[in-house]
Amino acid sequence: MEISINETKIQVTAAADTPLLWVLRDHLGMTGTKFGCGMALCGACTVHLDGQPARGCVTPLSAIAGKKITTIEGIGGTPAGKAVQDAWLALNVPQCGYCQAGQIMSAAALLKANAKPSDDDIDAAMTGNICRCGTYPRIRAAIKQAAGKLGAKE
Repeated sequence: MEISINETKIQVTAAADTPLLWVLRDHLGMTGTKFGCGMALCGACTVHLDGQPARGCVTPLSAIAGKKITTIEGIGGTPAGKAVQDAWLALNVPQCGYCQAGQIMSAAALLKANAKPSDDDIDAAMTGNICRCGTYPRIRAAIKQAAGKLGAKE
């Protein structure tokens, strides 16, 4: 099957029910997307399918035909993704860092859809992205900083 990952067409050979997460990690060596719970509850495996956040651990290969996949390795190539990554670094968001790829992917999707999110918008978009270290205040601050930078470029 041919899939589009980070603007590159790639041939993969895997069963149709293989989760996207394992195609990325085991077949393609793209280890930025993390395995957390395997049940779409923690958000560590978040990628974008046609610009929308999706949990790679429960998305079968058969469900991505014809869709554009963006991973943490490619999100910096988008304006929202670059702004989020820059803010994450500027504010030292990660502690252990394990969940941060999923957090960044969800935040980038939020800012692409809503360049001026309220606290409630941020809470809604980030629900289901679990950070065991509790970096939620820094995550919110980084999203607000990234939104400010995106707004300044308009």
